[in-house]
Amino acid sequence: MAFIAAAIAAAGAAIAAGIGNGQVISKTIEGMARQPELSGQLRGTMFIGVGLIEAVPIIAIVVSFILMSK
Repeated sequence: MAFIAAAIAAAGAAIAAGIGNGQVISKTIEGMARQPELSGQLRGTMFIGVGLIEAVPIIAIVVSFILMSK
């Protein structure tokens, strides 16, 4: 049962991170199209946001490993 819980946690985190990254990147591109003079600032903010979004699946993988070890 722990293996199933770990797999669900990892899969859910991967799917959520993919959706989150897609939304952040699409909105950044939309903002760059609307105001090209802010593209540098938007790009930097996007990289910070993507980094924070990618932290969630890493934490979920660690939690799933902890679930499997018990």
